[in-house]
Parts: sequence; structure tokens; C-alpha cells
Amino acid sequence: MNRHTLLAIVLLFTSPALSQDAASNAIDESTIRSHIRFLADDLLEGRGPGTRGDQLTQLYLSTQFQSYGLKPFAGDGNWTQAVPLVGVQTRPPKTVTFRNRDQSATFESYQQFMSNVGGPMKRASLKDAEVVFVGYGIEAPEYDWDDYKGIDLRGKVLLMMNNDPSGDPELFEGRRRLYYGRWDYKYEIAAAKGAAGAIIIHTIPSAGYPWQVIQTSWSGEEFELRGETGPRMQLKAWATEDAARELVDLSGLDLDQLRRDAELRDFRPVPLGTKLSIDLTAEVREQDTANVIGIMEGSDPDLKKEALIYMAHHDHLGLGAERDIRGDNIYNGAIDNAAGTASLLTILKAYAALPERPARSVIFAAVGAEEQGLLGSKHFASDPPLPPGYMAAVINIDGTNFIGATHDVNVIGYGKSNLDKVVEAVARSQGRNVTPDLFPDRGYYYRSDQFSLAKIGVPGVYLHSGVNVVGKPAGWGKEKLNQWVEKTYHQPSDEYSEDWDLAGAVQDTRLLFQVGRIIADQADQPAWNPGDEFEAARKAALSER
Repeated sequence: MNRHTLLAIVLLFTSPALSQDAASNAIDESTIRSHIRFLADDLLEGRGPGTRGDQLTQLYLSTQFQSYGLKPFAGDGNWTQAVPLVGVQTRPPKTVTFRNRDQSATFESYQQFMSNVGGPMKRASLKDAEVVFVGYGIEAPEYDWDDYKGIDLRGKVLLMMNNDPSGDPELFEGRRRLYYGRWDYKYEIAAAKGAAGAIIIHTIPSAGYPWQVIQTSWSGEEFELRGETGPRMQLKAWATEDAARELVDLSGLDLDQLRRDAELRDFRPVPLGTKLSIDLTAEVREQDTANVIGIMEGSDPDLKKEALIYMAHHDHLGLGAERDIRGDNIYNGAIDNAAGTASLLTILKAYAALPERPARSVIFAAVGAEEQGLLGSKHFASDPPLPPGYMAAVINIDGTNFIGATHDVNVIGYGKSNLDKVVEAVARSQGRNVTPDLFPDRGYYYRSDQFSLAKIGVPGVYLHSGVNVVGKPAGWGKEKLNQWVEKTYHQPSDEYSEDWDLAGAVQDTRLLFQVGRIIADQADQPAWNPGDEFEAARKAALSER
């Protein structure tokens, strides 16, 4: 920790003025709860991109920003930065059949196999495309790893594992998932290789969630930023582990053995001799959402040119095509992410309660289409309201603690930047300890909006709920969160509840407010730790100031 950051922390916690305490006390349960209750209401119909619920959400956020004294910062005096989207609703066949000579395996769409067109196209078709197993489907020269070995895979359908190799703690950072393990990377590189399609094998350990999340997340309208270019495939697909096993069996091979082989550097793609023919149709339409952006100008004549950014995504999955067992088809997204948006608004309330503005400016950005692949924050990063070199840091809020006050603070991406020291100092002031990612194999760092800003060099803070719940036995909190992932994540059951214990949400929201105050007042900009994957992007951004 440099001396400027240390001084900012000391001043924050030793100032004779009680403004910090008064502002922190503005963060209370009733404020957080009331925002969640509105944003997760059925009237907003799940806040799907481009829907009336989305528009109501944007209006609610911009009026809240205005009421707390922010100025519009989306350009041309606007509160909203339009995010141009193209939506694609795939209509898959009822069944999908793979053939190998005189044998075949047929899988039910949605139940065993999810198939989507590979881009904004109204029709996609494969005829006798051969399936090739490509292990993890990773090409990572910095790890001397290449699953493709230069083999021509144009026109093939690539069957690949989720995640990245984890058997060697010195390789791919062991259990900690990197971007190479993300499904979006796998589709991107398959398209770059000229593949006709890619099928990712779903398992709960490799995905971090059950098959039902694939069903809900991939059965509705899929979005991408309008005007995106680059290689395309005809097919993007997921298969259950059992379906993948049966598919491989057609070739007389064993899926488990293939997966063991794929853990080694010398693995080479394995043609299965199995062919896929499939016809897909889709409805394609242009649809916009928006990022809602406001700014509190800093008080220091020089530092106010820079900004700390608070970010949370305001969207969710909208309306489902089918109703669940309760007759519900509204994906309210109460925890994910009405709760995070509520925390952002409550932090804004605390900043408005300060008698003096911080030295740096503070931007509040509620971004859209996160559930579609971080599209709102991706657009924010590609068309930023100020140059990346002037963005001091981002504090991203995705979800909140609903299981009660905790003794711990779980930092996603711990070890990546010197912001860890700031979080640790504030956590200590609360009598809490910081823990690194509790589920490193789930790749959470690459699954939320701070990742979009990291790619342009901006270091960030992203928390998950602690699990050592005050007054509860060891393991109770982790069990509750695992149950939520298994039964509620991306389901219609993610609804507002009066039964939540939001004491932990208040803790974490106050912590993020105080962390932001330190960042906004310290003399030096935060920095990535030496050698981090995003350090070069930061240096490039600073060089352009």
C-alpha cells in the first residue's frame, strides 16, 4: 500500500467530523429493501432488454439519480446511453440426431441439448458435419497450450469441455478459472477456427450451476451488440453430460478417457466420425436497451478530471416462453440484480449525505444487457463517457447478501490489484476478515461487468456474500448460497422476499461506500499487481492521457 492510499485511509477513519458515520448510516435496510421490492416487482416483467419493464427501470433509475443531485453523464445532457442490440430467438427442432454409420443417437431439445443459431441469421443449416472432440478448446501460448495443434477444423462441429485444465496448480492457475474456461471464449475461438458449430459439455462442477440454468438462459431471445463483426458459426450448442457420453459412444470411444487425455499438453483433436445434420430457424429483430449514467463532480480541481465508477446491471431475463410448476414465467431477478442495483442507489444516497464531495468525481452507471454477455458494460467500455486512463477504478455490484451479517468478506479476483488493501482496511474497521474467491473454479471474475472495464485497463472491486454468518454454525452460510444457486439462480423463483435477512447487505453496501471514498480521495490511482493479465491495458490507457 503506498503512503498516499494509507493517508487516505487514516484520514477517513480518524477524522473528527462524523460526516463519514452519518453518511454510512444513510445506508440502511429499509432503503435497500424498498428499491429491490420495486425493481423485482411483476409489473416490470423481469426487466428484459428492450421491453416496457426495461424502460420503466431506466426511468426509475434516472429519476433516482436526479433526486440525489447527480448530473446526467451519458452524453448530450442525457441520462441514458443507448445500447444498440440485435435480438435472435432460435426455434430449434424438437429433437437433434447424430449419426455414425448405421447407428444414431437422438436428443430432446431443451431437456438434453440446447441449440442456437450462431449469430443474427434467420436460418442456419448443417449437413453431415463431422463432430471432432477438441478437449478444452483452448489456445494459450503463454501456457504453451494448444488443443488444436494446427489441424484444419473448418466446417466441423467441435465438441469441447467447459472450464480449463485444473490438475496442475502451476498451469492455468490451478482451480482458479480463467477466461479460457468461459463458454464465450470457447465459442469465439471455435468461430475463429472456421468451425461450423461448437457443442459445450455441461457438468455442474465445470459450469458452477445446474442444467436448468442453461435451459432458462439459452432458450429465450439472445442478444448481441448491433453491428458486431467477426467470424460466425452456424450453431452454438450445449449438451448434458449424459448426452455427450452417448454421442461419443457412437464412435466406440469413451468420454471419460477422452477427457483424461485432454488434461495433457500433447492432446490432439479426435475426429469422432459422427455426423450432425440440423436445420434451425430464428426470428431476428433490432432492439435497444440503455445504460443509465450520472456523475457527482469531484471537489479537487485536478483530480475531478478522474472518476471512480460504481456499476450494477439493471436487467434480467424478462418473460419465459413457458411457466414453471407454480404457473410463473416472470424472471424477476430479485437478487440478480435488483439487489445490486438497490445497493448502488443506496450508496448514492450516502454520497448525497456527505457535507463535502470527494476529490475525484464519482460516476454511477446502471448498465443493461449483462445477462446477455455483459453487453451494456461492453458498450460502456467501447464508447466510454471519459477516457479509460481517467477511470480510477470500478466498484461493481452484482447481487447482495440476503442470509445475514457475516464475519467475512469474499473478494472476487483477490490478488489482482492493490485495491485488495483498501478492502481489507475497511473490512477490519467492521471487525471482518477478507477471504479470496470461495469458488475459484466458477470463474466469477469473468462473469460480471467489472470484466468489461478490466479489458480496457480499469482495476475493480467485486464482492460476493460472505459465508461465515454471525450466530450460525460453520458451513450454514455456504450451504444456503449453494441451495440458492441450485434452485433459484436464473429461475422465476428469484423473487423479492420479506424473509431475507439484509443485515449483511447493509454491511457490504457500507463497506463499498467506504472503499469508494478512499479511492476517490487518495492521490494515486489504483493499480493492477505486477504481471496481472490486465496490467498492459492499464499502461496503454495511462499513456494516452
